Amino acid sequence: MVPLTSKLLALSGRSIRQITTRHAHHKTGPDFHDRYGNAILAGGIVFCASIWTYVCTQTGITWNLSPIGKITPEEWRTN
Repeated sequence: MVPLTSKLLALSGRSIRQITTRHAHHKTGPDFHDRYGNAILAGGIVFCASIWTYVCTQTGITWNLSPIGKITPEEWRTN
């Protein structure tokens, strides 16, 4: 910890500016997200939409959004 602190305190304003400009002008190549990020996002959207389209149209699930008028009480048995 002490060597790191002494090196940080020894840095002058000029050397700090040189380091920051060196890092600011360093251009790296495109990484995985730059190359394929939008394609993966679009593929996920298409996949999700296709699965939900299949589920909503082909599986025969009855979507009971409101039970009003669909539930009828049974007669009470007195036996």
